[in-house]
Amino acid sequence: MVKVEAMIRPFKLDDVKERLTELEVGGMTVTEVKGFGRTGGKTEFYRGSAYVIDFVPKIKIEVVVPAARSEEVIAAIREVAASDRIGDGKIFVTPVLEAVRIRTDERGESAL
Repeated sequence: MVKVEAMIRPFKLDDVKERLTELEVGGMTVTEVKGFGRTGGKTEFYRGSAYVIDFVPKIKIEVVVPAARSEEVIAAIREVAASDRIGDGKIFVTPVLEAVRIRTDERGESAL
């Protein structure tokens, strides 16, 4: 099993959710986060004064899937979330050693 974490633009969330639902991904966790990458934030103007927004709002999506499906999930997220502009986000994949469904004590992929 692997955990796929995707940092995406907030307005792309519904599209990514629909696509992962089509792929029958069992569930996801969504968190509002802030951060910056290569651009270091962006400059905005308010009433003629410039100010820097250090942290850009993003959405973090976390899904745990069987390792065999990871490339399919990554491709789906990238396909939907990409706009070919700086700030589209990142996808991280990490191994998951164990999953346990608390209610039934199911373990491994059956807990997903």
